[in-house]
Parts: sequence; structure tokens; C-alpha cells
Amino acid sequence: MGTIHDKAFPGESAAYRAARDTLLAAEAALRKQIEEVAALRRALPPGGAVPCDYRFQAAPGGAPVQMSELFAPGRDTLVLYSYMYGPQAAAPCPLCTSMLDSLDGAAQHLSEHLNLAVVARAPADRLHAVATQRGWRHLRLLSSCENTYQPDYLGEDAAGNQWPMLNVFRRTEQGLIHTWGSELLYAPRQAGLHSRHVDLIWPLWNVLDMTPAGRGTDWLPRLQYP
Repeated sequence: MGTIHDKAFPGESAAYRAARDTLLAAEAALRKQIEEVAALRRALPPGGAVPCDYRFQAAPGGAPVQMSELFAPGRDTLVLYSYMYGPQAAAPCPLCTSMLDSLDGAAQHLSEHLNLAVVARAPADRLHAVATQRGWRHLRLLSSCENTYQPDYLGEDAAGNQWPMLNVFRRTEQGLIHTWGSELLYAPRQAGLHSRHVDLIWPLWNVLDMTPAGRGTDWLPRLQYP
């Protein structure tokens, strides 16, 4: 039996259990660190005021919607994901799309606590076409083709390249403020490591990390498979 708990799996060796206990201690430490980092995130002082009430085009249809209108009554937090799908792109980013496939299922649960939307520079009708093809039912899709939201909040660079930022905003009595962004995307990282700035909300990689082969070094999700 293990030294950390009294459970064991059929046929496991003493060497397996000893190594598993070492790993279990590391997993417990990681769980604690994740909680500590989340507490630091919650304790951040107010960020900068949102510079304007951005006007988006909702998909489908392209109806205009202001950023302030994305907040439902009683829910003062807004999470916006910057989807890598630019106006000139033939197709959206496969990695972003794989993550949004999962987030679509979680969206209805998240709506009990916060407001969630996906923003891309592609026109609203093209966003709707992707949603229809993927079978998305719950994600709120917005086009930022006529505003500066993406470059303002690090989802687009000066050359027009799209980047997969996750940003969080808060509605206060003083107006809308930015509270957090996935800036780990831009932080220096060790060679061979992906930025992993939104891994915590991306089930694909978390499941692969639990397997013997892991996520690998050369495989990336695709829009379609044979």
C-alpha cells in the first residue's frame, strides 16, 4: 500500500507504488500552487479603464453590440477570448478552434457565473459559418473588424498578425476595467515549450499530459481529420 493513502491498483509493483507516491506528492504541490496563483490573480489591484465602449458585430447577422451590453444583469465579469481568425485568413486557427470546441460545451455552465464571448477580426458571417461547421451552440461570437479591440488587448500586432489572448474585464460603478490577461503568451519561455498561457481552460492538453506519451513534440490539432 502507498504511504500517502491506503489505495492500490491491481497488479502494481512496489517500485510502481514508490514512484507513484513521489509523483502524487508533486501533484499535490502543483494543486496547491495552482490555488496560490489563482489567489494572486484574484488579489490583483484594478487594471486600466477600458478606453472606449467597443462596438462589435454579433454573429450571426452582424447586429451591432457594445462591449457594455455584453454584461448580463447580476454578472459583472466578462471573459473575452481573442480567436486567431483574421479578415484575410482562409480558415481559422486550428489550435484556437480545438480549444473553442471544448469551451462551447462549458459556456452554458460558465454563464451562471460570468459573461463569455469570443472575438475575432473576421467578419460576423464568416464566424457564424465556422460555428455552424463545428456545431457550436453556446459560444457568443463577435467580430471586431471595425474596432481596435484586438490590437488594444494584445490579440493583434502591428503587422496584423492575430494572437490568442484571453482577457478578463469587470463592470464597476466607475466603468469597465481590465482585470487580467494571459500575458504568459509574451513572457520568455524555455526552449521547446509552448507558451501554455491558456492550458488551464484547454482540456485537450490536460488529458494528453496524463498519458505515457504526453502531448508530444510535433503534433498539433487540425480542423479536420481523415
